[in-house]
Amino acid sequence: MYCVQCEQSNKGGCAVKVGSCGKTEAVANKQDVLLRIMLGVSVYADRAARVGAHDAEVDAFTPHAWFTTLTNVNFDRSRFTQLIGRALDIRATAKGLAERAGADLTDLPEPAIWDPGHTSNDYVEAAPYAAVQRFMDRDGPSIVGLRNLILYGLKGTAAYSEHARVLGTEETAVNAEFHRISAFLAADPTDIDALVAESLAVGGLNFKVMEMLDAANTGRFGHPEITHVRMTPKAGKCILVSGHDLGDMMAALHQTEGKGINVYTHGELLPANTYPGLKKFKHLVGNYGGAWQDQHNDFDAFPGAIIMTSNCLINPEIKGYADRLFTAGPVGWHGIPHIQHDDFSAVIECALAQPGFAEDAVEETIPAGFGRNTVMGVADTLLGMIGKGEVKNLFLIGGCDGARPGRNYFHDLAMATPKDSLVLTLGCGKFRFNREDMGDINGIPRVLDVGQCNDAYSAIQIATAVAGALGCGVNDLPLHYAISWFEQKATAVLLSMLHLGIRKIHLGPTLPQFLTPEVLGVLIEKFDIRPTGDANEDLARMLQAA
Repeated sequence: MYCVQCEQSNKGGCAVKVGSCGKTEAVANKQDVLLRIMLGVSVYADRAARVGAHDAEVDAFTPHAWFTTLTNVNFDRSRFTQLIGRALDIRATAKGLAERAGADLTDLPEPAIWDPGHTSNDYVEAAPYAAVQRFMDRDGPSIVGLRNLILYGLKGTAAYSEHARVLGTEETAVNAEFHRISAFLAADPTDIDALVAESLAVGGLNFKVMEMLDAANTGRFGHPEITHVRMTPKAGKCILVSGHDLGDMMAALHQTEGKGINVYTHGELLPANTYPGLKKFKHLVGNYGGAWQDQHNDFDAFPGAIIMTSNCLINPEIKGYADRLFTAGPVGWHGIPHIQHDDFSAVIECALAQPGFAEDAVEETIPAGFGRNTVMGVADTLLGMIGKGEVKNLFLIGGCDGARPGRNYFHDLAMATPKDSLVLTLGCGKFRFNREDMGDINGIPRVLDVGQCNDAYSAIQIATAVAGALGCGVNDLPLHYAISWFEQKATAVLLSMLHLGIRKIHLGPTLPQFLTPEVLGVLIEKFDIRPTGDANEDLARMLQAA
């Protein structure tokens, strides 16, 4: 096992029996095998796409398989044995598609023909041939680091693509581009310029995927509306839904309607309370708890059933709630019931058997729902405030939260921002400060919750619209970025921002281990990426540059 894909990795990488996330060596190794086969799938799918041939089954399986390998998603070794077997079948399907289409199948890279065997033991033995560091001695840390940047960016893009796909939104051209970049990676490229270019191509692809996901979410559930979301519990039986998946949220709400069960969001699902198609359910009563890394305490204290959709799952065996936990979609943990075919009946039965909350807590609310449609609906007001000097600076402070020390930086920075500035926030990084009273400007809250991490698309659209109205570029705005990164979705979003040419991003609390000092030097030179330091010193530099 060797893993450096997330911010919580041990120094030098997780090269142990159990990683920092709780992933075992067996699971980590099978994930590597799965991804190596999926690169081979994309080799054939890319060759087929070049002559106009596509396969819906191949395109549907691809993002789901990649998604299962993200940090804190699936820890179930038996599920990966099944996924690897399925991936081998899908690779054969993709090969057959390419052959029938008359595609050029010469000079195939190793993942297209690699045979990892057919049993669980075979896959474990084959793992060294799929490890991300296997060519470190041959190619060096900079080349391997750039390949990992593409790999992890593709993982994040796959996750967003799967979120959109399960809502019925996908595009053949997007699938083809994913296969093209994956096929490029399958050849273990060593040209630094080409690797940097393809990293930015991942960012461009991810931006398109986030646009698709935005359309899927708003098309199904309506545009987010300004909503005062309750953050304290109400008396009654209850279900807590965590993760990111709005489709699972809708299914849970439909099936619990009229059953006397209150439904709460957790973590990145807080914005679900602002979508008209979801907030219409009166038993969606608010949000409970904070960011994903708080789930041990949040889930343990929650007196009902819990559903974990998409990510981010932590070992449920450490605390005493495993018998009340259910997984959905790509998520898995050995021994935890997995929801099939959107059937939440077992969750409902579990919730009714739990005590629920005995009484209403004192009501506390926070404002949310400041997506692009909401903010641009008051664009004239916002631009007028900027023109009059009532709003002098904009800050984007958010991203993926985590447990590593140093993340109080984002709280301290937000609290130190001038009173004549607005703070856009998204992702679970918002929980660092979203319950603080930071006041308002002319009735507009100073903290504007844009939504989930994928709603970086919405934030970028807001910035682009403001810049256009002011007749300048996004980098010319008094807009400052402080982004907390944790896992592969954050990597994909960062690459999207770099693809769009956004500069001077403060990134922290630590920089990715998989990027060598040389690679970081390239990114700093091209995009002026800045590691987070002292919040007050960083703020002073931001304001001086405005």
